[in-house]
Amino acid sequence: MINRLIKIAAIGVLAATAFSTASFAADYPNKDIRMIIPWGAGGGTDGIVRKLSTIAEKELGTSIYAENIEGGVSATGVLEVMKARPDGYTLGSLTYDSVVTVPWQGLLPTYKLDKLKLIARVTSEPDALIIASDAPYKSVADLVKAAKENPGKIKIAIQNTGSRLHLAMLQFEKLTGTDFKLIAYPGGAAPQKEAILSKEVQVAATSLGDFSSLIESGDVKGLVEFSDSRNPTYKDVPTAKEEGIDLQIGSFIVLAAPAKTPDDVVAKIEAAYKAALDSDEFQTWVAKVGVAPNWLGTADVTNWANDTKETLFKQMQTLVDQGVIKK
Repeated sequence: MINRLIKIAAIGVLAATAFSTASFAADYPNKDIRMIIPWGAGGGTDGIVRKLSTIAEKELGTSIYAENIEGGVSATGVLEVMKARPDGYTLGSLTYDSVVTVPWQGLLPTYKLDKLKLIARVTSEPDALIIASDAPYKSVADLVKAAKENPGKIKIAIQNTGSRLHLAMLQFEKLTGTDFKLIAYPGGAAPQKEAILSKEVQVAATSLGDFSSLIESGDVKGLVEFSDSRNPTYKDVPTAKEEGIDLQIGSFIVLAAPAKTPDDVVAKIEAAYKAALDSDEFQTWVAKVGVAPNWLGTADVTNWANDTKETLFKQMQTLVDQGVIKK
């Protein structure tokens, strides 16, 4: 009799939990949603995620407020997402460093991507070299020539030591036989912009989209993009392939939630951001900032992220074995 009562109680608890979850999903959202951006305000990731969220909140019928949490090559902000309640009210935006650099370097032992449920990839963009408009380099060949004549003297702003951009520049040096003075400006593209505007450096390594406002104002211009096809927004910027440099590397933005967020809630978030990305408002806006919308939904994005991570891990291990970088 006691065992039977226990079984009945257990069934009741399971039924109540199932009903509660279904009810929660149906009611979602009924309050503001927090979107964590693990980079500083003013950078490319910040601008794109804020714009998409502003449109997506119209689809969801609630406010999505952005919160910039910097540090740890994006790990500090992403950890906040991992530790948040899995209720759909805390989301996060991941970049290349969040998916590749932090796990590769083992910066934080508690940082595990399986603590997240990936919702969608929304953009992808190649890295590039950007120069001040008054810099003496008219082409990437000019920059390479000057670097060979002045090894270790020409300063290039990257975003973090050990980051994707650091890796890109190490590969660029190796492929061109050059030696630059790489200066890290942690916190995303915003500090790089300040460095160029204050004339601390004349060259920065990041995406064209990250510097779209300064390109539009005429303060900087693209020198080369690490891609094999020209940017549809900045068609005058040559590709690395055109310059005879075999280098293709870049970033992406992936939206994520804590791992145990209900599937029905994730589906609502995915639908809202897909509608936002497809909207005329976003498509018109993004065409001006040099970033390619590149949607990959919930069903496929996790496998893509894992495949990307493993492929890049192998490439970086090869560079370690060659003595180009240290792990």
